[in-house]
Amino acid sequence: METRSQARNELETELTRHHQASFGWALSCCQGDEAEAADVLQDAYLKLLDGRARFEGRSSLRTFLFGVIRRTAQERRRKRRLRRAAAWAAGGDSRIGEDPSQAILRSVESARVATALGRLSSRQRQVLHLVFYQDMTIEEAATVMGTSVGTARTHYERGKKRLRTMLGPDEPRW
Repeated sequence: METRSQARNELETELTRHHQASFGWALSCCQGDEAEAADVLQDAYLKLLDGRARFEGRSSLRTFLFGVIRRTAQERRRKRRLRRAAAWAAGGDSRIGEDPSQAILRSVESARVATALGRLSSRQRQVLHLVFYQDMTIEEAATVMGTSVGTARTHYERGKKRLRTMLGPDEPRW
């Protein structure tokens, strides 16, 4: 019989193993804001470690973890919007709580791709990130996104088509 501390140690080991990919996904969920992504990831880890989010084995741990990260990022955005709305209603600055734009890109080409990805719908951007950057199948991406496989596939195909149009013929065809 596994003790609670053994289970926690195993979970911590798995979180460490998936940390780099998890941060990449958190960064995508936070539109490239590294500080926000780090906060989201920390909140997601705490949810897992304190039991507010429980892995029940209905998917891979990685897929479950990415879902927790996505929902945590959504919760933080919703809270930030509510704070801004409350500040605006109280006559304060409507920019309170906004994250500064942090476009840290290594090359002109990556900036072009990042710009094009930013023009995609949130769902298209998410499914492309999961498939291309996290090496997930469309089925796994659908699970992370909380949508059907058909819907994920539609966003995937439309996102690729739109990227091809925005980037032009010289770019790689996904």
